[in-house]
Amino acid sequence: MAEKRGIGAAALRGRRVLVRVDFNVPQDAAGQVADDRRIQEAMPTLNHLRTSGARTILLAHLGRPDGKRDPRFSLKPVARRLSSILGQPVPLADDIVGIHAIEMSTRVQNGQFLMLENLRFHPGEESNDPNFAAQLARLGEVFVEDAFGVVHRAHASTVGVPKHLPSVAGFLVEREVRELSRLVTNPDRPYVVLLGGAKVADKLPLLESFCGRADAVLLGGALAFPFLAARGVSLGATKVEAGLEASVEAFLRRAAAAGTSIVLPTDLVVERPGAATPEAFKIDAIPPDALCRDIGPATCAEFREALAISKTVFWNGPLGMAEDPRFAVGTREVLAAMASVPGYHVAAGGDSARVARDLGVIGGFQFVSTGGGAALEFVQGLELPGLAVLPDA
Repeated sequence: MAEKRGIGAAALRGRRVLVRVDFNVPQDAAGQVADDRRIQEAMPTLNHLRTSGARTILLAHLGRPDGKRDPRFSLKPVARRLSSILGQPVPLADDIVGIHAIEMSTRVQNGQFLMLENLRFHPGEESNDPNFAAQLARLGEVFVEDAFGVVHRAHASTVGVPKHLPSVAGFLVEREVRELSRLVTNPDRPYVVLLGGAKVADKLPLLESFCGRADAVLLGGALAFPFLAARGVSLGATKVEAGLEASVEAFLRRAAAAGTSIVLPTDLVVERPGAATPEAFKIDAIPPDALCRDIGPATCAEFREALAISKTVFWNGPLGMAEDPRFAVGTREVLAAMASVPGYHVAAGGDSARVARDLGVIGGFQFVSTGGGAALEFVQGLELPGLAVLPDA
């Protein structure tokens, strides 16, 4: 993908700058920010705006309030955490395009910040209502896209506002495009893809995009179950995503024709009723009462062997039920092995970064994307509407 015009070349001093940020952060039981990684990732852009003397107005969403005002999804805790990180107050307008937001936006001074309330409190955000986009745009003079996690959504704040204002990519979006492009355009080979998680139906387009582009695709987690079942493997009492037999077979044929090796587990760690500890079984000997929970030691060794000769690795999704320490061994061992393998390693999608951090193996990656669906669609080679609307460099 072509590089986008960046914030570094934009005239900012004294101008009201609308910045789309991804502050959709997890909260604890008390409603406070539980993990501020996404806020921290935006700091290079926000600090640049501050030192450049911009009058910054932040656009963000939190959760799924479905176009209605819901106090559970207020950005108040986010504004408080951001104020603490910046070391200066970040007022929160209690509306988005109403009179209060308009008045507060006119009072922002050079180097100061204002955050608008949750964009998704307004039904026009997710429906990409052109009138709502125009109202947002009137609050600023320049638009900065720095929310990579939502650029795959055609929402008012991602594609509507840039149609009204001079627009640039923030430092976060610039880096995401630059780093993820290395997976799409001439990756160093061997290129190995490591995929886990679940929902094969959702991930089939991603899998198919690697046919002929990746040298090998290693499959773990529940993602592997329909592929094993298609090869006649009985997985005991394990629930296997149904209705995918024809799609799985078609994918395997396509991968073989394209020269992409699909590597499936040869053993699995299972949970059995009454058993005190998990056990590993070869895939041709899974007990009928077993629930498959993790890849086994032989599979770990095979995956590590494939990764040892790689030059590029893309990982998405745990290889077992990693939220349970008993079934996190496979994911931890395979990802830990990458730390000693030279090359370019990328983690992306959903909770993958959290899993890698929780397991203490984040150090094996040269880049960890902030995007979930956006990163997966980018790696597939799809056009993301929030990037397509930005001018090329």
